[in-house]
Amino acid sequence: MDQSQEHGAHGLPAPGGEDSDEVAWMIQAFNGLGAASSATSKLDSLMDLERLDDARIVPFLVGVVADDTQPMEVRIHLVRRMRNGRLAPDERRLVAALLRRLLGRDGHLDLRLQAALALGELTDVEGVLATLGALALAADEPIDLRYSAFTSMQRAGPTSECMALLQALSLDDTFGRAAMNMLATWGAR
Repeated sequence: MDQSQEHGAHGLPAPGGEDSDEVAWMIQAFNGLGAASSATSKLDSLMDLERLDDARIVPFLVGVVADDTQPMEVRIHLVRRMRNGRLAPDERRLVAALLRRLLGRDGHLDLRLQAALALGELTDVEGVLATLGALALAADEPIDLRYSAFTSMQRAGPTSECMALLQALSLDDTFGRAAMNMLATWGAR
């Protein structure tokens, strides 16, 4: 067969070809977009990929989010996507680890906010509740970020770890009353 039929633009495998692997092709196409490519073109490329169901997609998306050279708009979109997507157990651990790293003090505030909100879907993953609790208790952090961590932490429900964190927060000037109310709602004294 003629190679021009087997490969598309930029030497990538042609989608729909005989030996086509749509996911691999889409990942290569995204990676082929240079640093000068617009966030819009990158988002378009990713949205096509996100609609597919393949075990390679979430690890790839995690890599894109972790890449601080990617446009912030792209990274935030993907964090939101991970928040609303169905994840396999091993993907949940991978995504939780990434989101916990994104909460670092030197990170972009909007990305940190989205990471804190997304962690609300992953409170069953080891270390997530402790991370959210520490952030909610950090009086020197922006109030919006602390509140996002606080509300995400509550999504765990009345687990012993969450209740212990709420007990600690009940002494906080900002969230004390809300923490006490949540504990009372859950029947704790």
